[in-house]
Amino acid sequence: MDLSKPIQYIEDHRFSVISWAATVVLVAALVGAALWWTQGGTLPRATQPQPTADPGQQQPSVSLPSEVSGLGAVSGIGRALQLKTSISAKGSLQPITYKVERGDSVFGIAKQYNIKPESILFSNEETLNDNPSNLTPGMTLTIPPTDGLLYTWKDGDTLEKVADEFKADLNSDKKIDQKDTALLEDAILNYAGNNIDLTDPVIKPGQVIMVPGGQRELVAWLEFVPTVNRNGGSTATSELGGNGCNGGPIGMPGIWPTDGPHTLSGNDYSNSHLGIDITASTSTAALASGDGVVVFAGWSQYGYGNVVQIDHGNGFSTVYAHLSQLNVSTCQAVYGGQVIGMAGTTGNSTGVHLHFEVREGGVNLNPWSIVH
Repeated sequence: MDLSKPIQYIEDHRFSVISWAATVVLVAALVGAALWWTQGGTLPRATQPQPTADPGQQQPSVSLPSEVSGLGAVSGIGRALQLKTSISAKGSLQPITYKVERGDSVFGIAKQYNIKPESILFSNEETLNDNPSNLTPGMTLTIPPTDGLLYTWKDGDTLEKVADEFKADLNSDKKIDQKDTALLEDAILNYAGNNIDLTDPVIKPGQVIMVPGGQRELVAWLEFVPTVNRNGGSTATSELGGNGCNGGPIGMPGIWPTDGPHTLSGNDYSNSHLGIDITASTSTAALASGDGVVVFAGWSQYGYGNVVQIDHGNGFSTVYAHLSQLNVSTCQAVYGGQVIGMAGTTGNSTGVHLHFEVREGGVNLNPWSIVH
């Protein structure tokens, strides 16, 4: 065989031939190393499942595979078992700001923040003027973090003076004796949100402090709305006075005053709200709670909007406020269950409902003790 030509070709292309040869050797080495690594790390064949023994035979003994060869023992990170997540339930110790929306009520807001309605009135005297009916959409309220009132410290104030002014039994709604002023002093000092240094209890003028359990007298504005009787007499001089309405049926109130549900949509009866706000819509009819004579039907300047008042002739009268429509007129005789108007949101109201009051001799009674 004539090898002169291949030899001559190699000599002429020596660099290319050497480069290709080196490349082949390197590739072969990499392939070999990969095969070696694969064979070295191969896991042992899994344990074959064994059939269940026939009845009466002894069950086969099945063991778990030992640690994987070539990989060593498998280690893990220990972790204590936690049955439930720990979430702090601690509430804020500082007052918050709340913007009133349509349909809100002082009672509803108070329930949302788990405080008494009076606490909201106490801390918003300039805004609400002690009248829950003054609540309007867009109004900003200060919500105290607990029951009591927020007080702005003034020049000349002392703990004893402030505690004496707002002293109240921390476990009831009754006023207490002077000797218990110290209880309220301690409550003010120890309330964490007040940030008072107990070693040097100095409160600066202008500082807002929480008076836990503190109270003040509320102005019951609804007491100024007079009760009108059939002969035109009234408990106060106002637009509700007028012509007498003689005769007519007599009947103790007791009928639920709407054709809707027996539930509240807003404020309940209290010292600051002398009626109940009943769930209603604009299609809900207001019903006379008993036989009687309409002694007023029209617009009230006291925030009631369109209002109807019925004298039941036995010392009792009932009031139906915020009506969108009046179906009766003054001096008209009505009977229990008769439609006298439609529920609405006229006057001082943040949403459709029926404000309903029961009075005896001009004094408001809790409607829940009368109607059913």
